[in-house]
Amino acid sequence: MTRARPASEFDAVILAGGSAARMGGADKPGLMVGGTPLLVSVAQAAAAAGAGRLIVVGPSRPGVVTASLTMLAAGRPGWLAWVREEPAGRGPVAGLRRGLAEVSAPWLAVLAADLPFLTGAHLTALLTADDQEPAAGVVLTDAGGRPQWLASCWRTSLLRSALAAYDGDSLRGLLAPLSPALASIGTPGAAMPPWLDCDTPDDLAAARSAWLANAADPGGAP
Repeated sequence: MTRARPASEFDAVILAGGSAARMGGADKPGLMVGGTPLLVSVAQAAAAAGAGRLIVVGPSRPGVVTASLTMLAAGRPGWLAWVREEPAGRGPVAGLRRGLAEVSAPWLAVLAADLPFLTGAHLTALLTADDQEPAAGVVLTDAGGRPQWLASCWRTSLLRSALAAYDGDSLRGLLAPLSPALASIGTPGAAMPPWLDCDTPDDLAAARSAWLANAADPGGAP
């Protein structure tokens, strides 16, 4: 069954809170890869895929991040929302709960704020992935076939029901029991895979090196 849905029927929730302990406490969503803050790269992917609304869960970030997102939302009143999880810093489940409260579309994309190589094409492919049975959602897998819970799309009503019945703090504990479809998207072995995140300084350095290598070889696979 091909789940071909108009891209305008989804909202995007970007989880941009957390302490970034493995990044030495730096403001991870504001760190740059290829001259663009990580959070802005993910927001651009959501916009390119046609998100009906963008909900950023996390602290406000004055400067280039806010200016870039404001520009991205220009001409679309109400498209961009900044909200905070309650209590602040509680974790991804609390962030998702807060972001989901702002969602009105029948589907939503749940995205980390540190995916520098996620594009609108990747997100569109995830939203329209094929599976044999109607699923609660679709989750991107990495090169080893592991689900990347913060690069996923879900039926809003089913996720709301699951959250209402869940009192844990594990995102995997919330989402895995919904038995989502798994999707491998991107070129195998590509230096810039869509699932690559930046949790540590080494991850960030690797992402920057991959971006520079791709920039030097424009014919390379993104």
